[in-house]
Amino acid sequence: MAIARTPSEKWIEQGLRALAEGGPDAVRVEVLAKALGVTKGGFYGYFPDRNALLEAMLDTWERHSTDDVLDRVERDGGDPRTKIQRAGALTLSAELLPVDLAIRDWARRDPAVAQRLRRVDNTRMQLLREMIATFCDDPAEVEARSLLAFCLRIGEQLLAADHPDRTRAQVRAAAADIILKR
Repeated sequence: MAIARTPSEKWIEQGLRALAEGGPDAVRVEVLAKALGVTKGGFYGYFPDRNALLEAMLDTWERHSTDDVLDRVERDGGDPRTKIQRAGALTLSAELLPVDLAIRDWARRDPAVAQRLRRVDNTRMQLLREMIATFCDDPAEVEARSLLAFCLRIGEQLLAADHPDRTRAQVRAAAADIILKR
């Protein structure tokens, strides 16, 4: 009788959860195996070592954060403003946001991760530039609005400030209206 192996995707998913919760040091084979309810022996059928898993995790995050988001934005259609909002919502969804923030923190200490983050962020910024350029003619303004849109989505996760007489959602919507020239 064949023994069912835990698919490599499960190891990667559990690794991304561990990364989101505790950073790269929390991604340990023994801990992942325990969380998956399996022995660590199956891990080595897919990955020669922990570093290979970390690379696979980064590959998965990058694909979900860029290719999958861009495909969905195009498939669902809409005007450029709608596409920008959809891309932001998908990129920083409840599933991707914790991993994204953990990778940003990791990139501060690891040049290879920083290079990968730069590639992902450049892809995201390029989408913003293309969409904003459809309703804004000045290249300097396109770049500024793209930066502001991106900083709003990332930075609001790190900001603990209150907004007197307004909710965070109201302030975020007003900021989006300014950035998107509505």
